[in-house]
Amino acid sequence: MTDPDAGTGPDRAAVGADQEWDGPRQPWLLNGDCRGRQHRSLLLEITTRAVFPTVLVFSIYLLLVGHYGPGGGFSAGLVAGLAFVLRHIAGGGGDLGTGRPVRPPTVIGLGMAVAVFSALLPLAFGLRVLESAKIGVELPVLGAVEVQTSLLLEVGVYALIVGVVLDLLRSLGSGIERDLDEAGEQAGR
Repeated sequence: MTDPDAGTGPDRAAVGADQEWDGPRQPWLLNGDCRGRQHRSLLLEITTRAVFPTVLVFSIYLLLVGHYGPGGGFSAGLVAGLAFVLRHIAGGGGDLGTGRPVRPPTVIGLGMAVAVFSALLPLAFGLRVLESAKIGVELPVLGAVEVQTSLLLEVGVYALIVGVVLDLLRSLGSGIERDLDEAGEQAGR
């Protein structure tokens, strides 16, 4: 009996190494902990993986156009928070800190500091608190861009809302995990 892979054909290991360059570098499934494999939804996890960045880009769009139309820091922060809620539902509580571990109270504090700074900054120029001005900047690729100084306040509110949502997910998720552990359920991986 002869080996079908032996002979003049290319070596399988060499072919595998040549085709490795286009393989996925990260797993498509989210890496969150869940109570058992039967509770995971492949469709929800892959859809979340595809939709999550789009929702975050949409929230940034709402943040930037909020002064001229519907949107702003609060609604943009809520949309971004909903993206994190979707990711939490799909991947479990362990999935939120997979990128860069930033504690939610830090994000809340940073947002509050930016908002207060932007509110008090006009006092340095002899203006009233929260007074806004339009600043025009000429950018090489984009051309003339006008920005309202109130955008800094909106960025602070955005960070504050995202931090609050992440903190709620962290605290509610740990409470659910604690209740399940007290009930005697084991975490399945």
